[in-house]
Amino acid sequence: MIKNKCILILGGAASGKSAFAEGLCFQTKKDRYYVATAQAFDDEMRAKISDHKVQRGEGWTTIEAPLDVADALAACPENSVVLLDCATLWLTNVMLAERDVEEAGADVLGAIAACPAQVIVVSNEVGHGIVPDNKLARQFRNAQGRLNQRLAAQADTVVQVIAGLPQVLKGAL
Repeated sequence: MIKNKCILILGGAASGKSAFAEGLCFQTKKDRYYVATAQAFDDEMRAKISDHKVQRGEGWTTIEAPLDVADALAACPENSVVLLDCATLWLTNVMLAERDVEEAGADVLGAIAACPAQVIVVSNEVGHGIVPDNKLARQFRNAQGRLNQRLAAQADTVVQVIAGLPQVLKGAL
């Protein structure tokens, strides 16, 4: 049984982090809420979202929140578990909407702390690659790194998933 208030799951693209996070949610035996941050602008993303829904299976209440994650977290009831998937797409949405990244991040961190439910956050680790070749990509990489550091500092447990294998970096499961 998972007892941590906030768990951060980090990993690269297609590392198995979402499946691992979903498994943690099932272990709690609590009502499951899924805060979805992805937006389907093309067929590839529509297919990815569909695949994630199939992977999750039945029994989730989904809240679409490409930007307003704080409101979505506030709507999740006590004695439930909420999976925020993912902080990376949310940050992308914030940047493309030209919102203040630091302020938005502070709002989400506050909402996680205030959320009456247990929160599991999925986020991409984007700092392992080469330095991006354009300004926007570098700004995103740096903003994502700062957000991940802030999430990790606040989380009770931090897990990195590589090739589907979890490694606890902070706390315990």
